Amino acid sequence: MTEAVRVLLVDDHAVVRQGLRLFLGLDPLLDVVGEAANGQEALAAVEALRPSVVVMDLMMPVMDGISATRAIRERWPDVEVVALTSTLEAHKVNGAIEAGAMGYLLKDASSDALAEAIHAAARGEVRLHPEAARRLVRDFRSGEMREHLTAKEVEVLQLVARGHNNRDIAAQLGVGEATVKTHVSRLLAKLGLESRTQAALYALKEGLASLES
Repeated sequence: MTEAVRVLLVDDHAVVRQGLRLFLGLDPLLDVVGEAANGQEALAAVEALRPSVVVMDLMMPVMDGISATRAIRERWPDVEVVALTSTLEAHKVNGAIEAGAMGYLLKDASSDALAEAIHAAARGEVRLHPEAARRLVRDFRSGEMREHLTAKEVEVLQLVARGHNNRDIAAQLGVGEATVKTHVSRLLAKLGLESRTQAALYALKEGLASLES
């Protein structure tokens, strides 16, 4: 049986956390291992519980979700973050993605959409609210490309932008997963980018993929 994804819920409203715990608990492959009421508590909880995915509110007292996301990604790079918030303000969207969030959803998302985003994040796949994706693509600024991408790196970049993880890409290209990881690392370095999410945005911005693909 597939191991359940360990999930940490971070929101300053107890009723929101209770609701999230209730409907995520309906998925046998999601295990809510803890809760936190602000970013500072989230850091302590991640250290103690080592979740696979953190569902992170952005607007909280003591330490906001963007600062907490950045700290989590710096200290525990194997822990993914899905931002779950009530706003599509550009600085919040950009801030969360720049901090390292793998997903960005609004609190009016369906329980199925959130559960799918959590599973996707655990697999290393990007999930963005459509309007958040459009704003990110519009505002995205990449660093200067240091070297041209090879044809294989472009192919990998397109698959990353379409939401595929390394295992899926390896299967599609008929290569090993380690080879895909090498391609991803090299294309990120060449593009001056830091994450798969930024790589996906680059591909969308350059017309190598589409929001509908």
